[in-house]
Amino acid sequence: MISYDRLWETMKKTGATTYTLQVKGNISSSTIRRLKANESVSTNTLDALCKILHCSISDIIEFIDDSPNI
Repeated sequence: MISYDRLWETMKKTGATTYTLQVKGNISSSTIRRLKANESVSTNTLDALCKILHCSISDIIEFIDDSPNI
């Protein structure tokens, strides 16, 4: 599973809000809803987030292995 918890932490550290993402990055409210729900977003969105927040991809997403151990 992809988690965007790091995105919210990075935004808090930089003082960015969802309004910042919408205005500076032209990120739609539906995309922000998808991020909050840990749903998939495009690589273009991830690129825009990195540019807006001046960070690397690892500062906004994390892969969490939620598959059962066999």
